Amino acid sequence: MVLLAAAVCTKAGKAIVSRQFVEMTRTRVEGLLAAFPKLMNTGKQHTFVETDSVRYVYQPLEKLYMVLITTKNSNILEDLETLRLFSRVIPEYCRVLEESEISEHCFDLIFAFDEIVALGYRENVNLAQIRTFTEMDSHEEKVFRAVRETQEREAKAEMRRKAKELQQARRDAERSGKKVPAFGGFGSAGMTSVSSSSIITDSIVEPEKPKITSAAVRPSGPSKALKLGAKGKEVDNFVDKLKSEGETIMSSTGKRGSDVSKALPPPVNVESVHLRVEEKISLTCGRDGGLQNMEVLGMVTLRVSDDKNGRIRLIINNNDNKGLQLQTHPNVDKKLFTTDSVIGLKNPEKSFPLNNDVGVLKWRLQTTDEALIPLTINCWPSESGTGCDVNIEYELQEESLELNDVVISIPVPSGVGSPMIGDLDGEYKHDSRRNILEWCLPVIDVNNKTGSLEFSIAGQPNDFFPINVSFVSKRNYCDIQVTKATYVDGDGPVRFSSEISCVVDKYEIL
Repeated sequence: MVLLAAAVCTKAGKAIVSRQFVEMTRTRVEGLLAAFPKLMNTGKQHTFVETDSVRYVYQPLEKLYMVLITTKNSNILEDLETLRLFSRVIPEYCRVLEESEISEHCFDLIFAFDEIVALGYRENVNLAQIRTFTEMDSHEEKVFRAVRETQEREAKAEMRRKAKELQQARRDAERSGKKVPAFGGFGSAGMTSVSSSSIITDSIVEPEKPKITSAAVRPSGPSKALKLGAKGKEVDNFVDKLKSEGETIMSSTGKRGSDVSKALPPPVNVESVHLRVEEKISLTCGRDGGLQNMEVLGMVTLRVSDDKNGRIRLIINNNDNKGLQLQTHPNVDKKLFTTDSVIGLKNPEKSFPLNNDVGVLKWRLQTTDEALIPLTINCWPSESGTGCDVNIEYELQEESLELNDVVISIPVPSGVGSPMIGDLDGEYKHDSRRNILEWCLPVIDVNNKTGSLEFSIAGQPNDFFPINVSFVSKRNYCDIQVTKATYVDGDGPVRFSSEISCVVDKYEIL
């Protein structure tokens, strides 16, 4: 066979996507496709029409047509087999068979068409091979990226270490009463830190080399050797470059590198005494019921940014009855916490560290009690004549929680098109590349405790597991709260701000 062109057009003959496999002008292709609807005879049950020069082999796609234009001497059986493969490729990239969706994924379709036909002749490929070829997954590229990420992590670690050395030199200079210019310190300590930090920054960013040698000879006047602001700019350039390459740069002081801070935005008004109550849930359930394992890890983190509020105590309200294991920081008075539920330092004369996140209390809950599952997922796939009818429902068991941005990810078979959605609470997205159906619910709370999703697709019941769930919540699962902060001297109240967050580390139904 010789395939001249493959096109997706409207029923009026307007070309949406067309790929020519031989030398043809755009005018000729548009003319052939415009003449195609006029040649069809609605009274006959066939999927091809012929003219004096070409043959059209076509298949309806709802409001569109998948059309192959071939020569008249091509094998009609091979033409029909190729047409079926073309028709199966389109749902892999387009969620709905509409003109706007086809136009949006036109380049993906053209790349897939090129894998089916080369120079007018059919290639011996199937749908799975086409998907593999178009994704262009490269092991060498993965290795290169892994090596690059490792080098960048090492460079960032070295940068933080040098920055700490410079800060230490600055503090030493301040203690000795010397005047500190911008960043760093006078004397050999500051110079050593600057020269050593230039090794890592110069090797990666390649900035202009500072003229340290010539400036160090001049004993009087403003010395260029003390222009440490230039090195600060080099560090900033290095950080900016890492940010431009997609890295997330954390400050070495006051690090907030937790998944919770990424999941929920920080509060707008932050007081000088700020508390974070964070929880992570890991859960594994069986598809036929039964909790295999559930673990909840929580922590209360304190940050004091004003030295006037360093000597404080926190009043904890623990109303949890799930059997938590509580543990305080080694510097916290455990006896005071056990008897009065108060967090304070063992030495009342000492203050909490300034501008540092300090974990003062943490807890752990591990259980296999099904009654403690916060959100149950029930999936019922049943085989039918055309595939599987799948019914999924959720139920919020922990009514005190309010779950936001809930996404229930259900795996679906590949190469069988998009699922047919029936009843639906919320929204859904079908990712044909990852073969996942995402059921999206903005809020699940006591007013929206249950919901269901029904869809049909070709496949077996085992194809729809494991199901993964993700969500965030501004209320913690274990009922532990910081109700009050007071000064050690006088028991006066202290203004404080707090943020509460609960996120999913792993939530699977196997």
